[in-house]
Amino acid sequence: MQWIKLEKEEQLNEIGRLGGYQVILKHNTTCPISRGVLSRFELEPENIPGVDAMYLLDLLQHRPLSDAIAERYGVPHQSPQLLLINNGRCTYHEWGYDISADATAGAMKKARA
Repeated sequence: MQWIKLEKEEQLNEIGRLGGYQVILKHNTTCPISRGVLSRFELEPENIPGVDAMYLLDLLQHRPLSDAIAERYGVPHQSPQLLLINNGRCTYHEWGYDISADATAGAMKKARA
């Protein structure tokens, strides 16, 4: 699955209206931790079946959008940070080295149970 660049607040509104699962990954392009998490996550996309779309937010270019995400979903801003959105709600979030496709898939499985 390919990343969709998250660049506008209108996209957040769209994500909020969608059914199914969407992933938002907040990525700091100058941070080695963030770069490592993104690289590792990109190696494992097949480990999260059932995700309808994956959005990538460049924190350096779109910090106000990151703040809007934090406010909308009630999660503190972190970097890097992954949010799993289901039917307009954040059902799982993680940050730093704990971000993985396997953990995201586990959160989806738990939500379906």
